[in-house]
Amino acid sequence: MESEMTSLLDAAHLDGRFFDGHWIEGGQGYDVLEPATGGAVLARAASVDAATVTKTATAARAAQQGWAAATADVRAGIFVQAAALARAHAEEIVTWTMRESGSVRAKAEFELAITIKAIELAAAMPHQAQGLVLPSEPGRLSLARRRPLGVVGVIAPFNFPLYLAMRAVAPALAVGNAVMLKPDPRTAICGGLVIARLFELAGLPAGVLSVLPGGGEAGAALCADPNVAMIQFTGSTGAGRKVGEAASRHLKKVSLELGGKNTLIVLDDADLDLATRNAAWGAWLHQGQICMTAGRILVHRAIFDAFATRLAEKAKALPVGDPMSGTVAIGPLISQPQLDHAIDIVERSVAAGARLLAGGTAEGLCLAPTVLEGVKPGMAAFEEEIFGPVAVLVPFDTDDEAVALANDTEYGLSAAVISKDVGRAMALGERLRAGLLHINDQTVNDEVVNPFGGVGASGNGSAIGGPANWEEFTHWQWVTVKGAAPAYPF
Repeated sequence: MESEMTSLLDAAHLDGRFFDGHWIEGGQGYDVLEPATGGAVLARAASVDAATVTKTATAARAAQQGWAAATADVRAGIFVQAAALARAHAEEIVTWTMRESGSVRAKAEFELAITIKAIELAAAMPHQAQGLVLPSEPGRLSLARRRPLGVVGVIAPFNFPLYLAMRAVAPALAVGNAVMLKPDPRTAICGGLVIARLFELAGLPAGVLSVLPGGGEAGAALCADPNVAMIQFTGSTGAGRKVGEAASRHLKKVSLELGGKNTLIVLDDADLDLATRNAAWGAWLHQGQICMTAGRILVHRAIFDAFATRLAEKAKALPVGDPMSGTVAIGPLISQPQLDHAIDIVERSVAAGARLLAGGTAEGLCLAPTVLEGVKPGMAAFEEEIFGPVAVLVPFDTDDEAVALANDTEYGLSAAVISKDVGRAMALGERLRAGLLHINDQTVNDEVVNPFGGVGASGNGSAIGGPANWEEFTHWQWVTVKGAAPAYPF
């Protein structure tokens, strides 16, 4: 392993190169910008074209066969080494995540921690049971075994760029696949090049992992290439529909983890202090740029006014600014279009009758934590995913009304209920359409070991993480063995 004093990424890696087992100049390229400073140039990233994707996929398919044949000890050892490298270069990785994605330090450190956990869990996979012995007739051994798919394409987002890439890359590699990773262009370093370096230094054979920064052309080529067996996509619902359509046309396996309009329900017996803390965390963590963000906070009318007042006070007290400047709770949104989108939803909702209790103003790309009350079905803040630090408060009178409001959406990712009566909260939660359900917690949760996925516009019902990884990144093969071939009647 390299010394902690040696940088993980040096100038050569940050000068318009992509990774295919070697560092290759990537054509025209583009500047990677720092959102908190209004666009300071951090590095130069490659922008690969369709021809590069095709060439890389062909090489990946060839490299995958040798990788799948490697012993469990060899494969596991590489992941152990990659996790150790991530720890050794923790400060550098955290700093890139803060500067490139606008993450505050606590969020960036947490993201690195769960990324390391994902690598370590992947390290265990090569030594796990990989099939079943099935009942069959006497004299025949019948097996069902897990086999790698071949080459897995991973298209990752900007919001948790390191983890949301690694949670697919690591298990897909661990079970014997080659992986082609296309990070979001806005986070090509912390969501792509960092991963390339960790596995390169850990000793992964050349060609088994490629990291291909690029835009829509690269993504489309990945979805169409015949050497790519599967696409795992995390991102917006709109983009996910296009990816799913394109990949399915070529009969690829597709895993879609998409957006959400997630509901946090606060019942009338909830502890107000705990409920507002949960709501603030769920709505404003990482500037609300999380698929599990509490996009609607439904509060029982009996406590609604007190809750709204407390949450507005909390919003006004949270420090906002450049994550690199010191201790801030809220950093910048990823880009000007994203900021414009969030402000537009707030303004349209206020015009429709919602009331602004806090926030709604921006400095640079930093949007102050915002609280909207009086939001009703039909308003933009009720219907649309905001992806900004906006708490949307909606009152309700009965549990039935809360369920109806929560289910009034095409999304189905995360839901949460807070109440001192766990039985009541569980009964209510059973009626919510969501892939993730949390009783006495907020909507933003992921422990790496859990299956993670949504339904409806939040995903195609697939799940990633923990026990779901074997299902996601392998296929079943049925094998039978007899001592001699049978004498069939003709």
